[in-house]
Amino acid sequence: MLTRLPHRRWLIQLAWIWIAWTLYALFSASQGYLSRAYSQPVQFKPAFLYALLESSTWAVFTPFILWLGARFLILKKNYWYTVPLQIACAIAFAFIHTQVFVRLLPLIGYRTSAEMAASLFRARLHSDFLTYWLLVGISHGLDYYRKFQERELRATQLEARLVQAQLQALKMQIQPHFLFNTLHAISALVHKDVEAADQMITRLAEFLRITLDSVGIQEVALKTELELLDKYLEIEQVRFGERLSVERSVAPDTLDLLVPNLILQPLVENAVRHSIAPRAAGGRIEIRARREGASLVIEIFDDGPGVTAVNHREGVGLSNTRARLEQLYGNGRALDLRSEPGGGFRVKLSLPAHS
Repeated sequence: MLTRLPHRRWLIQLAWIWIAWTLYALFSASQGYLSRAYSQPVQFKPAFLYALLESSTWAVFTPFILWLGARFLILKKNYWYTVPLQIACAIAFAFIHTQVFVRLLPLIGYRTSAEMAASLFRARLHSDFLTYWLLVGISHGLDYYRKFQERELRATQLEARLVQAQLQALKMQIQPHFLFNTLHAISALVHKDVEAADQMITRLAEFLRITLDSVGIQEVALKTELELLDKYLEIEQVRFGERLSVERSVAPDTLDLLVPNLILQPLVENAVRHSIAPRAAGGRIEIRARREGASLVIEIFDDGPGVTAVNHREGVGLSNTRARLEQLYGNGRALDLRSEPGGGFRVKLSLPAHS
C-alpha cells in the first residue's frame, strides 16, 4: 500500500492540473463568447473547443515547467544564471506550444499553414511567455510551502525533544538514589549546621523550579544556562564535598550568546556520574566557553578514566543532546566526545554564535 502512494499522489496532481486548465478553458471561452456576442453571432462550442485545445497543450507542458521551476529555483545566490535560463525556457516553450497547438487545430476543423503558425507565435508570444512565468511562480510557491511545512515539522519535533529533555532532567533529579543522597546530606547537616541544611533544601527547590519554569523555551543565554548549572553543581557539591572540584573559563563575550535550553546539565551530570562518583579521590570538572569565528565552542572536561569498552558514555542523555543539536542547527553542528591521550574525557559543543 505504501509503495503505491507516490504513484497515486502523482496521478492526483496530474488530475488537478487538467481540472485547472479545463476550468481556464471554460472561463476563456465564455469571456470570448460574451465579448463578441453583441456584435456578431458566435457559437459557444467552437470557442470552447479552441480554448480547450490551447489549455490541453499547456496541461501537457505544465508538469515539465513545474519541474524546471523547482529544479532551477531563483534564489539570491543563483539568480545570475537561473533568471536567464528561465527566460530562455519561457521563449522555447512559447514556440513549442504554438507549433503543437497549430498542428492540433485540424482536429477541431481549422485549416493551418506555416504563415498561420508564425502569425500565432508573434501574436501569442507575450501571453505564452507570461503563462510560463506564472507556472514557474506556482512552482516556487509550492516549494516554499513545502519548506514551510518541513520547518513546522522540525519545530514540532524540536518541541517534543525539548519536553523530553526537560522530563529527563526532572526524572534524573527525582530518581530514588539522587533524592536519597540529597536528603541524606540534608539530614546530616541538620544536626551539624541548620543554616547549611536550609540552604541545601533551598537549592534543590530552586533547581526544580527553574527546570519547570523553562518549559517551552528552546534557547536561552549562556549565562542563564550556567546559572541553572550552578544550582545543580551546588547540590552535587554538598554530596561530594572536596571530592568535586569545578573550574570554569568562560569568555565574557559568550555570556549573551544563545544555547539550547538544558543542554549543559546532562553533560556535566555525565561527567559527575562517570568521573567523580566512582573514585574515592573524586576528580575535577572543567567548563570552558569561547568564540571561534562564527561558532560558540563549549567544552566540558573531566579527569576521569575516559571511555573504555566497559564504560561507554553515550547513553540516553548524550544521544538526546546530539539529536536536539541536529534538530536546532542541522548536521553541520557537532557534539564531539573523546578520551584525552593523557587521561580524562572531553565533550565539545560547536554551536552557531548568535544572540
